[in-house]
Amino acid sequence: MMVPSYMFPGPIEVFNAFVKLLLSGKLFKDIIATLYKVLVGLLLAAIVGITLGLILGWSKRLERISTLIVSILRPIPPIAWIPFSILWFGIGSKPAIFIIFIGCVFPILVSTIDGVHRTKGVLIEAAKSFGASNTQILTEVILPATIPYIVTGLKVGIGIALMCTIAGEMIGSSSGIGYMILTSTNLFDTGSTVVGMLVIGVLGIIFDYIFTKIQERIFW
Repeated sequence: MMVPSYMFPGPIEVFNAFVKLLLSGKLFKDIIATLYKVLVGLLLAAIVGITLGLILGWSKRLERISTLIVSILRPIPPIAWIPFSILWFGIGSKPAIFIIFIGCVFPILVSTIDGVHRTKGVLIEAAKSFGASNTQILTEVILPATIPYIVTGLKVGIGIALMCTIAGEMIGSSSGIGYMILTSTNLFDTGSTVVGMLVIGVLGIIFDYIFTKIQERIFW
């Protein structure tokens, strides 16, 4: 039984849609829009997650106080924040960036805290014996020892960022691969829909390769 192309496009339909999107410049434009949101959201999550992770991992008291809040917020799916992101930031790139930030910040935060906990006590004691201040211990001993765990958190975060940005672009955005997938599906142009899905997969492979190479250099 033949399946209509609008329900399951074949390789020829997908290739033709790819060529059409490529020649029109729309594919490149949407990839840039998606990458912009992913990288900005991930950068903001890294700044907040790493800073808080170092502080909470260093201070047992602050970690105990914040554990309940983190435990409540962390399991909430990022897409559950979409209604609030639209109310707070309107339509455009900001809601998607906020969703990416929410999705990425907790893996980075937890990985950083774990890295601080795993810092060898002998290194900290040695620094104290040389008269290092708490700030010096945090920035010159704990932070370098925590970097492999931070990179692991970023690697997990980038995968979540790609998933979040597609969800965010489908609802609260007017550009990007997610928006392209949504509009193509509404027009029964499923060839373009598959092209958008494949682009996300390729971007995921590229980011995974980059972070794997960084991990190999750090752990070596």
